Amino acid sequence: MTQPTDIRRVPDALRPFRVLDGCCCIGGGTEGYRRAFGPNCHITGVDIEAQPDYRGDRFHQGDVVDYIRAHGHRYDFIHVSPPCQGEGAPTKGTNKARNAEIGRTYPRLIAPVRAALESTGRPYVIENVAGSEVRKDIRLCGEQFDLGVLMHRYFELGGWTAVQPAHPRHRGRVRGWRHGEYHDGPYVAAYGQGGGKATVAEIRWAKGIDWSTDHLRLREALPPAYTEWIGHAYLAAVTPALEMAA
Repeated sequence: MTQPTDIRRVPDALRPFRVLDGCCCIGGGTEGYRRAFGPNCHITGVDIEAQPDYRGDRFHQGDVVDYIRAHGHRYDFIHVSPPCQGEGAPTKGTNKARNAEIGRTYPRLIAPVRAALESTGRPYVIENVAGSEVRKDIRLCGEQFDLGVLMHRYFELGGWTAVQPAHPRHRGRVRGWRHGEYHDGPYVAAYGQGGGKATVAEIRWAKGIDWSTDHLRLREALPPAYTEWIGHAYLAAVTPALEMAA
């Protein structure tokens, strides 16, 4: 990883700690980083689609790879959640033939995003699903944070490391219909519609997101608890090194 310009590793009182949240959606990840990095951080969200409910300080609509290559070096920490629709096992496996038949395609951005991030020299995170090409440095689950969703997600850490937290035993099933049979459980299905899938109110509760009522974007958003953990892990990773250097 190159480091073309000076970089601040942690927030301080001199100027805002600059965070970039790529493919930000409504800013579930943004909210978590704000909690972790504190009030003196400034978070910019980038998304290819308009996001009127975005939670951060500034929003730019456009291509995330282009934006990172042009402006990524100006930020102190970068997170990107590339679209997962083309990355998961169902798209690559069971649904591959059907998607090809109807001409359905999804963007595959992990590799170009990683290359753009490496060119900035900034510490970064790439988040995605099981079956994707992200390096599985960290796996997080809603049960680790007492949430109402399971939503396993994987995080590739660039330029820093963290220790995998314990993965607690699930308390039960995800509520909803499976193969004609209804199952109750402590978690809601925060994806899709019908078949007992979660309502807007249920997703807001389950993920800890209270600033949007957009069902689709609520389904796509990361729970803030995930990136709050990632942000604290980053601070814990870099602070000892800075103290030793001092």
